[in-house]
Amino acid sequence: MTRLLRVLLAACLLALVPGCTSDAPDPLVVLGPWTGEEGVAFEAALQRLDDGTGRTYTYEGTRSLRETLVSQLEADTPPDVAVLNSIGELTEYARRDKLRPLAEETAERAYPPWAPTLLVDGRRRTYWVPLKVDLKSLVWSKEGTASDDPTWCVGLASQATSGWPGTDWVEDILLHQAGPDRYEEWATSRLSWRDPDVARAWTTWAELLAGRSGASVERSLTTSYEGTSGPAGPRGLLDSPGFTCTHEHQSAFIRYVYAGDDIRVEPSARFLDGRAEYRDAFEVAGDMAAVFSDDPAAQELVERLSSPAGRQRWRAEADPAVRPLFPNTTGLPSTDPANVTEQEIDILLNSRAETLCFDASDVMPPELRDAFHRAVLEFFRDPAKKHLASLLQQLETVRVQVDEESADTPSFRPPENICANPGG
Repeated sequence: MTRLLRVLLAACLLALVPGCTSDAPDPLVVLGPWTGEEGVAFEAALQRLDDGTGRTYTYEGTRSLRETLVSQLEADTPPDVAVLNSIGELTEYARRDKLRPLAEETAERAYPPWAPTLLVDGRRRTYWVPLKVDLKSLVWSKEGTASDDPTWCVGLASQATSGWPGTDWVEDILLHQAGPDRYEEWATSRLSWRDPDVARAWTTWAELLAGRSGASVERSLTTSYEGTSGPAGPRGLLDSPGFTCTHEHQSAFIRYVYAGDDIRVEPSARFLDGRAEYRDAFEVAGDMAAVFSDDPAAQELVERLSSPAGRQRWRAEADPAVRPLFPNTTGLPSTDPANVTEQEIDILLNSRAETLCFDASDVMPPELRDAFHRAVLEFFRDPAKKHLASLLQQLETVRVQVDEESADTPSFRPPENICANPGG
C-alpha cells in the first residue's frame, strides 16, 4: 500500500474526507421514562428488534421526561419516538403539529381509554398507542393486617412532580363516589372544580387521613412515594422506618418495591366511601408511544414495539418485579403472571373491571395538571374547608384560562372519552 493510500484510508476512517462516510442511516432515537431495571429491560428488548432494514436504536431514559422533550423540541432535535404517560401533553403536541398520526395497523392497537382519537381538521386520528399499562385504584397492605381501620401510608414527594400521589387519591375517590360519567366530565375540563362532587372528593380524602400530627404531615410531604432507601434500594412505605402505617393507596407499578410474599393487594373501592354501583370501576395509567419524526422507520418501530411479539420480547427481558402489564384485547396475548400479586392485578384488570378511566390529572393540560399537583400539597398541609374553597377557585381559574386558549384552535378537539369498557 502506498503512503498516499494509507493517508486516504486513515482520513476516511476519521470521516475527514467527504464521500468516505458510511451510508448507514443514523440510529432511531427513542425517549422514554424508564430508568434503572425497567430501562435496562426495555433497551434490551429494543436492541433485539429485527426489522430487516439494518436500522439501530438509541434509547434515552430520563425521570425528567417533559423537560427533556421540551428542550429537544425547542432545539428542533426531537426524538424519533417518545413514550409519555400524559394524554394532556400528547394532546398539546398534536395540537402544535409535533406528532405524526399513526399508521393504520398500529392505530388498531390504540385501544381506549389509553389512546382516544383526536379530531384534527375534521378527521379523527390516532396519535399514540400504549406500550404498557398500569392499574390504579389499588390498596396494598401486609398479610395478616386487619383492613377495617387502616392507618394510611402517604409519601407525596417525587422530584419535580411531587403531589401526584395525592391527586391519585382525589381522582380515585371522585370516580367511586360520583361515577365514570362525572369523572370523565371533570377530567376533560367540562366540569367546574367548584362542583360539589369535586369538593366532596377532597374532603373525603381529608377525613380518611384525619388525626395526623404536624410531624407526620411534614414527613409525608418530604418522603418519596417509594418510601425510604436502604442498601438494596427503595423499601416501600409499608417497610420504611418511622412509618407505622398499615395500608398504602398506590398504582400497580409499586409492586417492584414489595418483592416478598408478605404484601397483599386489593381494590380500593371499599375504602373510599363510594357507591356500590361503581365498585368495579378502576383508574388506570399507561405509557404511550408517539411518533415525532417523518422517518417511515419510526412508524415501523412503534408498530413492532406495540405488537404481540414486541410485548413478549419486553416481558422476557424484564425481571418479574418490573415486567410490563398489558390488558387482554382482541388479537393480543394474555398476560402470563409472574407471581401471585401480578396474577391478582391481572384478574382485576382483565376480568373484574367493568369500566376503566384514564388517570384524570394525566388527561388535563399540563398547566392545569401542575396546578392540581401543587394544590394537593397545600391541602394536605392545611385541609381546612376555607382553604379548600380557595384552592378550588384557583384551579377553576386555571381551567377557564386554559379553555379560552384552546378555543383559538377551532379545527382541533381534545379527547373527551377517557373512560371505556375493558373490552373496547
